[in-house]
Amino acid sequence: MRAEFLQIHPRNPQPRLIAQAAEIIRKGGLAVFPTDSAYALGGHLGDAAVLDRIRRIRGVDERHLFTLMCRDLSEIATYARVDNAQYRILKSATPGSYTFILEGTKELPRRVLHPKRKTIGLRVPDHPVVLALLRELDEPLLSSTLILPEAAEPLCAADDIQERLDKLVDVIIDAGPCSAGMTTIINLVGGGAELVRAGKGPLDVFGLSVD
Repeated sequence: MRAEFLQIHPRNPQPRLIAQAAEIIRKGGLAVFPTDSAYALGGHLGDAAVLDRIRRIRGVDERHLFTLMCRDLSEIATYARVDNAQYRILKSATPGSYTFILEGTKELPRRVLHPKRKTIGLRVPDHPVVLALLRELDEPLLSSTLILPEAAEPLCAADDIQERLDKLVDVIIDAGPCSAGMTTIINLVGGGAELVRAGKGPLDVFGLSVD
């Protein structure tokens, strides 16, 4: 069965189409959607089948860590333990092209946490379409950057995604090209901000630099 292909305005997303995409996700569908970095794969947080489908598309095993995409800071605080210092850092850098490593709460299924550290990557994207989708869903999306096994860079054009993944996902949201960049990953566990991966998000807000 072919995926629904929804062309959505990148700055003023049409509510009817956002609602259509959200309903597919609520029913267990796997979505491709734009972010402020690259296109991403995502679905319902509690759906183990969605995790398995993303792993097959990405060509990764059960050790692959997923990102919880949230609409705002208050949602992050539901799914991660955030102290005052961590909150100030998050507030200074969200929304944006950052993924933050934090200790997960009991609201999260064990299968999405780091098996030893019990951490999770969380982000608040700076893209009108995915933010509208998150508001419509009224819950986070479990996501992974859309990089195919043989590729070095993420897919960034919806037409290319449709050609490759049309029968492997349930809905593709076309909001125009995304940049091919990855998020900057910042570890906030243990106090302070530790750079894990430099990406699109600038580092000066954390007082960090790339050596």
